[in-house]
Amino acid sequence: MTPETPAADPKSNPNPPPGEPGSGAAPRGPDWWLMMKAFLTQGRKIASFAPSSGFMARKMIDGIDWEQARCVVELGAGTGPITAQLVKRLRPHTRAVVIELDPTLCGRLQARFAGVPNLDVIQGDATRFDAYLAERGIPQVDHVLSGLPLPSFPADLRDAVLETSARSLAPGGTFRQLTVMPLVYYRMYARYFDDVRFRFCPWNLPPGGVYVCRGFRGGAVPAK
Repeated sequence: MTPETPAADPKSNPNPPPGEPGSGAAPRGPDWWLMMKAFLTQGRKIASFAPSSGFMARKMIDGIDWEQARCVVELGAGTGPITAQLVKRLRPHTRAVVIELDPTLCGRLQARFAGVPNLDVIQGDATRFDAYLAERGIPQVDHVLSGLPLPSFPADLRDAVLETSARSLAPGGTFRQLTVMPLVYYRMYARYFDDVRFRFCPWNLPPGGVYVCRGFRGGAVPAK
């Protein structure tokens, strides 16, 4: 998604190269319409046709020790329901890095959370988020929150996201994956992590939940 001819002033570029903050004109329309358009035009790259509910967003971050957390990364933030919950809980010592590939959705995030201390919103590729962390002098993260549709990713891209997360996580850190298909992909995540727990969220539409994963295996174990 890198433009052939980058704009001279990134602040005026509504579709900056991946990894650039960017600050084009804020997209118009309600969140559900932006998500629906992204879902219809990008298919498997978008996890859902609608933003996550507040119930789901709170379930995603439930149990995080904010007094201890130094950095949290969110992948595939959409229009920002989980980001909004992060912002409410950020401590002065905690940084949040939010990555969204779709330029329209990223524009909504940048407009919505402009000026929030310790929050970086990046238009970029989730498989390269360790490079974005390095650019910002962040050696490790405590939690990775994924709204990406990983089960529909090609295996090499799915591996890249999970392996990048594993390299970046501090000891005891968690990889958290949102899903609207409860327990269907439990065995898939168990191939990558030693400890996989599922938290059901019945009040989302559709009902869903969050996988909370620890102990990366260093590569997927072949399915039996």
